Amino acid sequence: MLLSRTADSLFWTARYIERAESTARLLEAATRLSNVRSGEGEPSNEWESAVLATGMEKLFEDRYGEANARTVVDFLAFSEANPSSIRSCLEAARANARSVRTAITIEMWETINAAWLELKRYRTYGQSRAELLEFLRFVKQVALSVDGIAHRTMLRTDGFSFFQLGGAIERADNTARILDVKYHVLLPKGDRVGGGLDYFQWTSILRSVSALTAYHWVYRESLKPWLVADLLILNEAMPRSLSSCYGNITRDLDKLSKTYGKQGKAQRMARAIHSDFRNRKVESIFQSGLHEFVEDFIARNNTLGATIAEQYLFE
Repeated sequence: MLLSRTADSLFWTARYIERAESTARLLEAATRLSNVRSGEGEPSNEWESAVLATGMEKLFEDRYGEANARTVVDFLAFSEANPSSIRSCLEAARANARSVRTAITIEMWETINAAWLELKRYRTYGQSRAELLEFLRFVKQVALSVDGIAHRTMLRTDGFSFFQLGGAIERADNTARILDVKYHVLLPKGDRVGGGLDYFQWTSILRSVSALTAYHWVYRESLKPWLVADLLILNEAMPRSLSSCYGNITRDLDKLSKTYGKQGKAQRMARAIHSDFRNRKVESIFQSGLHEFVEDFIARNNTLGATIAEQYLFE
């Protein structure tokens, strides 16, 4: 069995890599949305929405004030003052991976270290749209590479389970935040739900989680908000859905319970959340309020992360 500090570093390496990728996807979506005019007389707020999705709006307002392309890209991609910026996440992932180099494979360490070194060649200011999109593709490719290397090279021990848990907890949080921001922030007051702008925004959201093709494959009809929510919340075949994340979380926690010889609060919490998804219908989510559902889920997901840390990661 791993030392708790080793397990903690593996858990957070995965979380930081996942957070860097999700932030890149948010910025990519905001960049696409910024090219579409919102309702007449209504200011465009896609850049503000990207900040809101990260939950870092207070820190952003204190440092920048106005949300526009330059300030939001700097804050979410490069700012050292933002602990959740892409730069900060890759730096933290590298630091955690470096501390447990004997617990990960050579290929994984080389990929994470190379990503940190490569990051330094990208400009903080004055990027063209094409340069920004190239940078965001680079970040997404790093995350895909690390995930693929983990699956192909890591021993299926408790270390692998902690790495997988970190990624799944973070992925679920980010999917929920993206859904919440779209539903409550993006659509201007002058535009109607189901209109052209609404349709384009849902398309961009699905693209931001690589789910547009999956949506058309599963539902075979035009975009509808409740079907997008169904895909990203309840459809376990969709890798980034909340239900899929919790299927993985439950399985990895069950593996840890066998390795450590006992179950605990984390296993019970994960099973309860996963069971809730399996017994839900998207209609009931919309009836009670999508925003309220997502807010409650984010709180429960954060509580589970803290419970996992208390149960396994603290000495």
